[in-house]
Amino acid sequence: MTKITDARVAETFRAFPPAARARLMAFRDMIFDEAKKAGAEELEESLKWGEPAYRLKGGSTIRLGWKKSAPDEVAMYFICTTGLVDRFRNLYPRSFRYGGNRALLLPLQGRLQENALRHCIAMTLTYHRT
Repeated sequence: MTKITDARVAETFRAFPPAARARLMAFRDMIFDEAKKAGAEELEESLKWGEPAYRLKGGSTIRLGWKKSAPDEVAMYFICTTGLVDRFRNLYPRSFRYGGNRALLLPLQGRLQENALRHCIAMTLTYHRT
């Protein structure tokens, strides 16, 4: 697990309920792993719209979130104008629940299609490179 160096990002993670925090931290670890596989020197971690956000130079942003209005799921958000979520939907029509053209909506509990999720992360982190 990569240490969170931005105090605001760390505080945002601490504010999530425990189950959401655990799932989102696992996603954060996947993002860092996929960035490393992509040969990234530095992954930018920041807050965008009050949520943890990740971006590689030459890639697109991934945001992580949880909402009180949907307490049993977390979300991985993407920039809607990239068309990435449509690509994910075409590749993995039954692997995820989709939030329009901007999000993967993922359950707090249970197994995930980790390989598919990692592929989506990698596609986003390298979006402008391909």
